[in-house]
Amino acid sequence: MSHDYGPMVIIHGTQRFRDRVTAVPAAEVETSTTILGPWYATVLRWRPAVALFVNASTLLPVFMPFAPTRTLLDRFPVAVAEVLAAHGVPTLVITEETAAMSTCRLAPTANRSVVGTMNDFSFLADHHRGDFAGDLLGLSVRLAETPCSPLYKSHISPDRELAAVIEGHLTT
Repeated sequence: MSHDYGPMVIIHGTQRFRDRVTAVPAAEVETSTTILGPWYATVLRWRPAVALFVNASTLLPVFMPFAPTRTLLDRFPVAVAEVLAAHGVPTLVITEETAAMSTCRLAPTANRSVVGTMNDFSFLADHHRGDFAGDLLGLSVRLAETPCSPLYKSHISPDRELAAVIEGHLTT
């Protein structure tokens, strides 16, 4: 039996993230309808706090202001669009992706490898954040160049993995 829940993205949040962000929980049968699929999220205890989202398939990082938390998931597609544009993704694909993110559902984390990558990005972001002085888009783009062990057998870094996914989407 198939269910059509409409366009949505599933955000797998850490417990700390889910404790602070209000959203409809994802039903077990719901899946992301986006090109990139589900995302993982956590909150970095910076001043001011920052949300870190990592795409489950490409490991693309997206950093954005955490506050105000009540609008975080509404602002998330805009932040993704900015990061995708910075990586040269065609406008038509960005529009398609963000339209498919019109509904966000929240779920617990389910992939330890992605959580590990998110933790690595958190550590690297702490190290690099002084170089970017509040430029979260620049930080997102810089960390997307980081080699990630789950991508070693494919395209090595999130920016290259993203390019391959988008190219594959455009040729289908």
